[in-house]
Amino acid sequence: METNLFKESEPVSELNAKVYQIRQEIGKVIVGQHEVVDLLLIGLLCDGHLLLEGVPGVAKTLAAKLLAKIIDVKFSRLQFTPDLMPGDVIGTSVFNPKEGAFYFKAGPVFSNIVLIDEINRSPAKTQSALFEVMEERQVTVDGFTHTMEYPFIVLATQNPIEQEGTYRLPEAQLDRFLFKIEIDYPTLEEEVSILTNQQGKTQNELLQEVTKLLSPEQIRYYRELVQQVTIDIKLIEYIAKIINETRNNPSLYLGASTRASLALLKTSKAKAAIKGRNFVIPEDIIEMAPPVLRHRIMLSPEKEMEGISADDLIQSIIKALEVPR
Repeated sequence: METNLFKESEPVSELNAKVYQIRQEIGKVIVGQHEVVDLLLIGLLCDGHLLLEGVPGVAKTLAAKLLAKIIDVKFSRLQFTPDLMPGDVIGTSVFNPKEGAFYFKAGPVFSNIVLIDEINRSPAKTQSALFEVMEERQVTVDGFTHTMEYPFIVLATQNPIEQEGTYRLPEAQLDRFLFKIEIDYPTLEEEVSILTNQQGKTQNELLQEVTKLLSPEQIRYYRELVQQVTIDIKLIEYIAKIINETRNNPSLYLGASTRASLALLKTSKAKAAIKGRNFVIPEDIIEMAPPVLRHRIMLSPEKEMEGISADDLIQSIIKALEVPR
């Protein structure tokens, strides 16, 4: 029996070793931010889109670039602005006078890793262009459907402080992001390391030192591996209870969707896998709850005025529930 369990955990150990290798590679450029790096990798393993939020200059864009750098796939970047149109994102039909016919010219969203800088700078009309491609990995233009290449991930950044010239993202779009990753300032020690490491090199020179470690085939294999991680029925019920509490909490104006419960299930499995386990424990769920839920719930006006954050409320919900053992 022990031999069978060992054999089952061997592929997960392989993934754990690969994650360690990726962390080391990213660490060449980004000092600290270990939780952010893990969430980026979990998002990749769960085939999820990621929203990175933080003040300017805390390496949001750099983190997205690094994730694309370690994967041997195509990368594109869009800078969202108020005058950006849907056609600038997904592409448009262009008339060819020589052939007397229209042909589809693909937009920058046709890539594998798509970085959208300052996503909240564009109005709802442009945001709507992302709805179909984020959910179904396809774009429909003039009645024709164009499928994205595998893998396809949207990494979006936004600034939580500056509100002038920004637009609130629609709830339906926020729900399509697997995680909302909050990037904070580095510690004093990390700041010193950053200054020491980068005093003699530019950011581009540091990026050139990063090695590609993942192919699309490896990503597919690791994603299948994550799906095979086992989870006890009591833990599935625990996830359902957490989500249900957000829907019945008087402090919340909007609770989490079923897409949120599925996201919490998938990410908990991925969290277990990158730690080298082929089974989920309650701590995996508890750690994944804030990034999965913080952008999917909406506090009541009274609680917002009291200064309570979404993370505070998520923690209070978790503390009120009995943890299965």
